[in-house]
Amino acid sequence: MLQFDRRLLENFDWVLVFAVLLVSGCGLANLYSATYHGLGGGFAVFLKQLFYFGVGFVCAFLLLTFDYRSLHTASYWIYGGAVLLLVIALIGGRSIANTQRWIDLGFFNLQPSEPAKLAIIVFLASYYARKDTGDGFGFTDILYPGFLTLIPVALIIKQPDLGTAMMFVFVFISITLFMGLRWSAVGILAALGGGVAFIGYKFLLKPYQLQRIKTFLDPESDPLKTGYHIMQSKIAVGSGLKFGKGWLHGTQVHLDFLPERHTDFAFSVWGEEFGFLGCLIFLACYFFFILWCLNVAVSARDKFGVVLGFGIVTLIFWQAVINMGMVIGLLPVVGMPLPLFSYGGSSLLTTMVGVGLLMNIRIRRFMKPPRKQQ
Repeated sequence: MLQFDRRLLENFDWVLVFAVLLVSGCGLANLYSATYHGLGGGFAVFLKQLFYFGVGFVCAFLLLTFDYRSLHTASYWIYGGAVLLLVIALIGGRSIANTQRWIDLGFFNLQPSEPAKLAIIVFLASYYARKDTGDGFGFTDILYPGFLTLIPVALIIKQPDLGTAMMFVFVFISITLFMGLRWSAVGILAALGGGVAFIGYKFLLKPYQLQRIKTFLDPESDPLKTGYHIMQSKIAVGSGLKFGKGWLHGTQVHLDFLPERHTDFAFSVWGEEFGFLGCLIFLACYFFFILWCLNVAVSARDKFGVVLGFGIVTLIFWQAVINMGMVIGLLPVVGMPLPLFSYGGSSLLTTMVGVGLLMNIRIRRFMKPPRKQQ
């Protein structure tokens, strides 16, 4: 449903656009250095990411042409479409490195677990916007959304991709706590979470996943195999010292010691080349981006918009925390990109769509909320 109102332009959020360009600009510069091998080597990867960013930026602006509240009534269709894509990927998707996470579209390898993150946020926002308990949600109130959240979680674990599956759980818990839980429900969830974690560690985790946990606890026990990634990452970040070695001059990067340097360990490249000061500046920029997104979320005039915006912010926040914690050895190594910074078409497009929804929420904050959520 296309519509134009002069007030849409008046409420356009240029600050959010600036924050996105700032973080993405750092990511593109870092990607160029991470894939640079002299004589223009790696430039194709940089151009591909630049293309993805351009497409994502266009998508974000196209999302402004409709009212985000229309997602409220379409939430089940969006959720169902996301689950269907996950099933397709699992049955007939493209297999890379013993994982089946992609759907080959010919011109693009779609990783359906990425848009599924936004789909579950839309569903949860719609569900909680329809309910009003007054004194907080009880355990029985969250069984239904919890069960529907576990369906994509199970499909993604089957791929296997434990890191992405955990992100769905983090988003569900964050949104549910934001909406308000009774203490009895918190206690039950904590007990269930502890029990599931114990059972998963003992019986469900695959050998390589258990090894990742052991490597996290003691990376020096196998420095040439399972501990190689994290040790090289910590060496790269630490060797940057105060001011770094300079752009395009990271030795761990350009001597090929650091693996996955353009995807999961992109922040390690930044740490080596720009040092502690550069990391502080980047973290300040990223923190500003997160805070501004949170400001956009709470500025919504309707409950659905607030929860939708908050869900998008938590998705970006938790991915950033896990990725940065991973590259400096504070968390186990999982396949988790740093939004707007790491290389990856599906991840970047999903984040830009999320940004587009936040911009949509901001420009329509002058509109009165509907009298009754349906």
